[in-house]
Amino acid sequence: QVQLVESGGGLVQAGDSLRLSCTASGRTVSLYGMGWFRQAPGKEREFVATISWSGSSTRYADSMKGRFTISRDNAKNTIYLQMNSLNPGDTAVYYCAAKRFGGGTTPSDFDSWGQGTQVTVSS
Repeated sequence: QVQLVESGGGLVQAGDSLRLSCTASGRTVSLYGMGWFRQAPGKEREFVATISWSGSSTRYADSMKGRFTISRDNAKNTIYLQMNSLNPGDTAVYYCAAKRFGGGTTPSDFDSWGQGTQVTVSS
């Protein structure tokens, strides 16, 4: 099993940037990839981005492409989500997730989840 801990959330103003971190521990040797999801009040959990644990292959949701960047540091067992040009629509709890196998980008494709970190963007 893999344990995930997110950090870096907070309250920012529209147009600001924020960098989220997620550190993995446990059986990280089993990781195939990691990613970020977000969930706003009253909405379903939404795919944000994923990155493979080798090769740095990335995938983004269309709505986040160009503003958000996912990256990783294997030595630290950590992934990051750089979020630029934030707007109030980005307000959500952001969750780190990990998968053992390939597949899609729905929540059910991921095996391990962090507790989430709140991102609030004020106008």
